[in-house]
Amino acid sequence: MNAILPIKFRNHLLSSMQPSDLGRLIPYLEYVDLPHQLSLSEPRVVSEFTYFPECGIGSVVVSPVSGQKTEIHLFGREGLAPTSGISGTHSLPYRVFMQVAGNGHRIANAYLLAAMAESLPLRNLMVRYLQSVSVQIAYAAYSNAVHRIESRLARWLLMCHDRTEGDDIALTHEFVGIMLAIRRQSVTETLHVLEGRHLISASRGFITIRDRAGLRAMAGDAYGIPEQEYASTVANIPTKD
Repeated sequence: MNAILPIKFRNHLLSSMQPSDLGRLIPYLEYVDLPHQLSLSEPRVVSEFTYFPECGIGSVVVSPVSGQKTEIHLFGREGLAPTSGISGTHSLPYRVFMQVAGNGHRIANAYLLAAMAESLPLRNLMVRYLQSVSVQIAYAAYSNAVHRIESRLARWLLMCHDRTEGDDIALTHEFVGIMLAIRRQSVTETLHVLEGRHLISASRGFITIRDRAGLRAMAGDAYGIPEQEYASTVANIPTKD
């Protein structure tokens, strides 16, 4: 699994670290593929590694006994997962997995926590990232409570677009329904609304973003504040706007 590490990291957390902090981690970073549906953490199971995606999209999903699933957090090259690796809690009550295949790096939690114990700047960076995650989760709850399906779907597509190199996103109607906790029929109907307004085009297994500004207008205040929080507290990252 060991491979030559890239000279420049595409993961924004890694690239935002001070050289001395990155030097603490590099000997223990392992380059890995992150295939579709790869589990990074299972509910109440101790996680051994923390993953820093270079590309791809991951989801944090609540899966209660009732069987109804819903996404509470989405991550990609801007972050890491699972957060238990930097909080010292060892496990989480929900599932973390890759929804869009990619690649990245992983590090054993023992080495990451040791590096954090040695460096206040590194520890502060991880704490600020945890804050940005909490803001995204809070706005997911807010959006699910008050926004119409069209706005929620626009928000989610924008977040996926932020973490994708181009404009094509590998997403099925069924998976979108799971992520937003809505019926597949509602997903199809809402995608047709967005297509009718020329905001996206949808084909089997892919959704293509055609008008990002239009999606932002449809999302309204469901999108933007968590992204601003990340940029101001964690790292200044390039955007598609």
